[in-house]
Amino acid sequence: MLTDMSTSRPGTPDTASAAPARRTHDDAPDTMALFARMAELEEGPERDELRDELVTVWLPMAHRIAGRFRDRGESVEDLRQVAALGLVKAVDRFDPARGAFESYAVPTITGEVKRHFRDRMWALRVPRRVQELRNRVRVARRELTQNPGTPEPTTAAIAEHTGLTEEEVAAGMEALESFSTLSLDAELSSGEDGYSLADTLGATDTSYDVVVDREAAKEGLRRLPERERAILYMRYFEDMTQSRIADQLGISQMHVSRLISRSCARVRDEVLGQRPGGRTAP
Repeated sequence: MLTDMSTSRPGTPDTASAAPARRTHDDAPDTMALFARMAELEEGPERDELRDELVTVWLPMAHRIAGRFRDRGESVEDLRQVAALGLVKAVDRFDPARGAFESYAVPTITGEVKRHFRDRMWALRVPRRVQELRNRVRVARRELTQNPGTPEPTTAAIAEHTGLTEEEVAAGMEALESFSTLSLDAELSSGEDGYSLADTLGATDTSYDVVVDREAAKEGLRRLPERERAILYMRYFEDMTQSRIADQLGISQMHVSRLISRSCARVRDEVLGQRPGGRTAP
């Protein structure tokens, strides 16, 4: 059973007359005795119960910290869940010998929420370096436009203010627009002839693959014997049947079929850079 540490006891000063401890916020309860007690306990039900109590009494502070990040594209309820996770980590890691819990918990919870935005809120994963550039550019733009009527700072002005290069500033400014994505159905024009983002995207042109294949096969075709080149031309360019090719050349249809298969395999192997038998050529 937990003991109420605020109750006066014989031989101890009356807590009502003692000077109250100064706290930064109303949601910062005095739980040093509970932390000291938990530090003495081994893993088990009693320690788990004490840990749950500490998380519960400090939860309002976690919710207050989560509220600082509202209106940034994430629901308050989700932010409170992330802040609560940070609070649990702070309770588990706190060493009561190092000072006040609030001083340790606030940066721990805040860091957890910031990591949530950094790692989970981007529609596309962006390298951390670019995320850092985005944050520096965002802060610099805010600082440079504090006075009313101040024009939007140029890339050069931001670079001078932050100590970044203009290329780094440009990357950060591009990242400012990359936090969220547009739907392919998003309307880009409001007129009667309106069109969506999907309408502006090109389709794959298979003709490029045909050009690549033809150019790759040219050398192999040139190295074939003249009769085999003629057979392939009649079969695939004049669309002649194997029977007609056989009659024209005075050979059997089976022989024509074997020549076509052998010629195609030879050209294919050369295009793929292979020797006969499947071994890769040096």
